[in-house]
Amino acid sequence: MAKTFKYIILGGGVAAGYAAREFAKQGLKPGELAIISKEAVAPYERPALSKAYLFPESPARLPGFHVCVGSGGERLLPEWYSEKGIELILSTEIVKADLAAKSLISAGGETFSYQILIIATGSTVIRLTDFGVQGADAKNIFYLREVDDADKLYEAIKAKKNGKAVVVGGGYIGLELSAVLRLNNIDVTMVYPEPWCMPRLFTSGIAAFYEGYYANKGVNIIKGTVAVGFTANSNGEVKEVQLKDGRVLEADIVVVGVGGRPQTSLFKGQIEEEKGGIKTDSFFKTNVSDVYAVGDVATFPLKLYGELRRVEHVDHSRKSAEQAVKAIKAAEDGKTVEEYDYLPYFYSRSFDLSWQFYGDNVGDTVLFGDNNPESSKPKFGTYWIKDGKVVGAFLESGTPEENKAIAKVARVQPPVEDVDQLAKEGLSFASKI
Repeated sequence: MAKTFKYIILGGGVAAGYAAREFAKQGLKPGELAIISKEAVAPYERPALSKAYLFPESPARLPGFHVCVGSGGERLLPEWYSEKGIELILSTEIVKADLAAKSLISAGGETFSYQILIIATGSTVIRLTDFGVQGADAKNIFYLREVDDADKLYEAIKAKKNGKAVVVGGGYIGLELSAVLRLNNIDVTMVYPEPWCMPRLFTSGIAAFYEGYYANKGVNIIKGTVAVGFTANSNGEVKEVQLKDGRVLEADIVVVGVGGRPQTSLFKGQIEEEKGGIKTDSFFKTNVSDVYAVGDVATFPLKLYGELRRVEHVDHSRKSAEQAVKAIKAAEDGKTVEEYDYLPYFYSRSFDLSWQFYGDNVGDTVLFGDNNPESSKPKFGTYWIKDGKVVGAFLESGTPEENKAIAKVARVQPPVEDVDQLAKEGLSFASKI
């Protein structure tokens, strides 16, 4: 027997929760909407997993960070979904999607039929075992994507008190987890192949500050090499990490953060793809009628820059989900909504630091402020300038007002006459816009 719903959201991450809230806001009859998730819990704010979830003192736990608390909204507990007549179908993995027949089949053999499908399957982590790295299947090698992963890592941190950790990767996960492992008094070595950390976003000037700051906090950083093998002890637990440059590092815990890839394999050959994701319009509609894609899996028109992009970030997951639902409900009433006009936004928090970035990181850069990692209260930023205009802005330790100002700069793209003057003005340039 097939279970039939008017709307199905496939995926139970951030986007699913924000889409459900928008459906409830727009008006929904009981039994019309189902969320199918392979996780066992209702949608939650995933960024908490690499931060407060692993704190040594009073760590965050569910139900504390269910959506939509990450953007200051009401916390949607499992009861909220039942009150709204939304069916949460958890611990259910979909193994086959037939978009022509409008049906999904689970690993348990259940069939789910829909009128409208929202694909919110997100990303999956890239594993070292995918590349056949020797010994990468040893115990205590961790990846972080879901609550289950965070629980296992938390238990290992407690079990290996004052132990040694090797963090493989210098991106978001690498930086945030290195910080939280140090807070747990674990000896941390961070390894990445690039010349500096967060190379997709940071300039060398920005990265130099964070590398210096982390070094002062006791994080050992090894750049320009990769992990090529692991050895395990008699219990099968990792004990050493072999690096390509010949060095061998002791490790009780290894955390790998080398990126993710969008989960689109269920739809291969059935739907148009571009830039690694599912191609959509400004309403997150795909080329298959009644199928929408949101969050990490969507490649959409970024109006501000006149090009198609895929954006992996929680802010876009939230906003794209809301946009898709607004578009679906408007279309039912024969109306339209405004095109999605997104300003790229990224942020991170670690130790006592907190940065925000808005816009595009292309063109020439101007560094301003105090980026000395030894400073008691460092505060600095960077502007990106292309074709004589500011197109991107980064700020460490900004106040809410200052962060709003740099967002506005990135959106408005004011012209710059004198680059040296801009460096001198720094933050005050943004505050004038």
